[in-house]
Amino acid sequence: MAELIIHSEKIKENIKFLSHYFEAHNIEWSLVTKVFSGDNTFIKTILTKDVIEKIKSVSDSKLSSLKTLKAVYPNLETIYINPPALAHVDDVIDYADISLNTSISTIEALNASAKQKNRIHKIIIMIELGELREGINNEDVVAFYQSVFNLSHIEVVGIGSNLGCMFGIEPSYNKLEQLSYSKALIASKFNKNLKLISGGTSITLPLIEDNLVPKDINHFRIGEAAFLGVCPLEGQQFKGLHKDTFEFYANIIELIEKNVVPGDVITDSNNGQAIHNDSNRSTLKSYKAILDFGLLDVDKNDLGAEDNFLFVGATSDMVVIDVGDNKTEANTIKYKVGDKIKFRLNYMAVARLLSSKFIHKVYV
Repeated sequence: MAELIIHSEKIKENIKFLSHYFEAHNIEWSLVTKVFSGDNTFIKTILTKDVIEKIKSVSDSKLSSLKTLKAVYPNLETIYINPPALAHVDDVIDYADISLNTSISTIEALNASAKQKNRIHKIIIMIELGELREGINNEDVVAFYQSVFNLSHIEVVGIGSNLGCMFGIEPSYNKLEQLSYSKALIASKFNKNLKLISGGTSITLPLIEDNLVPKDINHFRIGEAAFLGVCPLEGQQFKGLHKDTFEFYANIIELIEKNVVPGDVITDSNNGQAIHNDSNRSTLKSYKAILDFGLLDVDKNDLGAEDNFLFVGATSDMVVIDVGDNKTEANTIKYKVGDKIKFRLNYMAVARLLSSKFIHKVYV
């Protein structure tokens, strides 16, 4: 079985560093744990009391993950970072202290559920800043706030934005300043001072270093930097955080010299991905290694090879690579059946591998 190695202490050191870093900049932050899919071992091994004591809250996009987290730490503040589905508002009230919202009808349903459960539910209104993901339009902020701020069991605690997650829109001072403007507008119109202006994610971290974060931005939601040590804007290491937090090893389960390209008629009946096909080498042969993971586990485009080989194709449970003549520079055999191939991982690769039940996870 392919294996994902999780370096627990390095991740814990990253989280602790970020806690001190944000504290020094008078910014609250929430640890986004969606990459771990609510895994109990993760909570017990990495989210230990010494790690979470400086974190204001933990955020996740899966209610099942928040449920698991609340079972371990019932008093820890949790944030549901997806706009809630109407069908699941009761679960949101049960497992999330705060939720990010963009729909008046959903907030009204949250209010009804919170009233029934005799709770006050906090919300952050998300504002569209160009990413075209969750967020109401800027010009609608006042009308939206007016529709929800008087609900009996809803407390609007802030406004927020999401940049860099889908189209990769780069955060900037001017973009984040729009949140400051919206905060001022609400304060002027309704005499309400919002507590949280949640404009920051891992992609926004370099702006802190360059003093390009408006003073009103006081809340960050951080996942990738905590777990992989990088800012996703350019994939660069942030402030000496550990980058080598995950290692992925796949086993060679077959290694045979075969044709470079497939032979005979190719149909549309395949359920995999043909990745490498060089018709100019149709008469040549090379060694093909089959690895024990597939499309159900991770996309090869999210993997970086530690060695020089070509991806040939992938199916649901296998990946085929071309290792050429399978010789080292010293003309010795390079690979054999049973050897392991190491891959570098980006954030999406880690997320998919952690959620795959076919990958062996080892916490070290």
